[in-house]
Amino acid sequence: MKVLWLTSVYPSEKHPSEGVFHETQVQELVKKGVEVSVMCPTPVNPPILRMLKASYRQRKDLPQQEVRCGVPVYRPPYTALPGQLKWAQPSKRIAASVLHTMERYDLSPDFIHAHFAMPSGGAAAVIQKEASIPYLLTLHGSDVNIYPNYSKGALAAFEAAVKQASAVLTVSEELAKKTHDMTEVDAQCLPLGIPLKSFSRTPGDQTAIRKQVGLPLHDKLIVFVGRLVKEKGLLELAEAVSGMEGVKAVFVGKGPLAKELAERAGESIILPGQVPNEQVKHYLMAADLFALPSYSEGMPTVVLEALALKLPVIATQVGGLPSLFSTYQHLLIEPRSTSQLKEAIHAYLYENRWNEQVKNDLHHIVHTDYSSSHNATLLIQQYEKVLNQSTSTV
Repeated sequence: MKVLWLTSVYPSEKHPSEGVFHETQVQELVKKGVEVSVMCPTPVNPPILRMLKASYRQRKDLPQQEVRCGVPVYRPPYTALPGQLKWAQPSKRIAASVLHTMERYDLSPDFIHAHFAMPSGGAAAVIQKEASIPYLLTLHGSDVNIYPNYSKGALAAFEAAVKQASAVLTVSEELAKKTHDMTEVDAQCLPLGIPLKSFSRTPGDQTAIRKQVGLPLHDKLIVFVGRLVKEKGLLELAEAVSGMEGVKAVFVGKGPLAKELAERAGESIILPGQVPNEQVKHYLMAADLFALPSYSEGMPTVVLEALALKLPVIATQVGGLPSLFSTYQHLLIEPRSTSQLKEAIHAYLYENRWNEQVKNDLHHIVHTDYSSSHNATLLIQQYEKVLNQSTSTV
């Protein structure tokens, strides 16, 4: 079984934290005998735009072809335009770049597994028409909740990518329902998994871990891990901890909000920057609680990782989080609410709201439903269905 994994983000030596969940799943599939090639097209602005604005000149200096952890990864360039997902879908340009790369490296996948409706799903739909290669589509959150609202063209691109797929998967039940409401296509929930062995809490002294990563030894630490953008609720989190004696927020990651957070950085904010993915566990184990007060999410793997470590989690009532929290979804807060965030922090740290029962029950849910190895087995079953469909129509 040969699969072309089509995504707009995948880890590299230069950016090891980008799209880690893709590599986790790919590695599990490879362990189970699936032959996977990864295609991660790289956007490049046309020369005239690069002359106009410095930010348009930025280009990731990544190899167009490499073998990473035993898996071939291709990053062919394609012509991109600023804000293209809002008004000028790059589906045909990406598809042309992918098809050229497949021909150059003699790739002949049985089917494509595309991630996010735009731009990868749109490109997969074009490839299906031009090369008769079927595709399976996984929807992750923003491609359902945000991108289709940009314009009529964006909504049409979303609908086309979903309706032309041989099968549609989502990372949460909420996304499956919303996808059906928008397109009348039946999508199946198959959550992202995490490598549970990597996130089992090993006996260790929290003080020693804090020393290791250079964090304060005696403060209460609220850790966030992810992209530093407004939509993650980080300004609300910074405001909530300001003035809390002996409490600090640790923002692990990089992004456009880094400068504003740095200007606010003082007694209550710590900015370690982006860290290697293998260090994320250390920051979580050093924390007293983890916070992800996002405005929108699919199924954030970092929450699964925190729960697997039995770390208290403050999160919002968005995406797949209510179903993950199950009978404890009352612990979730409203997005954009600094007051609820502040109250939850106090209750978690000083009132034992996140007690042993909560900790153990959510840990059990993660171990039962979110193992990357188990979910790879379920994914292979979906692959077999797509293969059977394609052979029966030949």
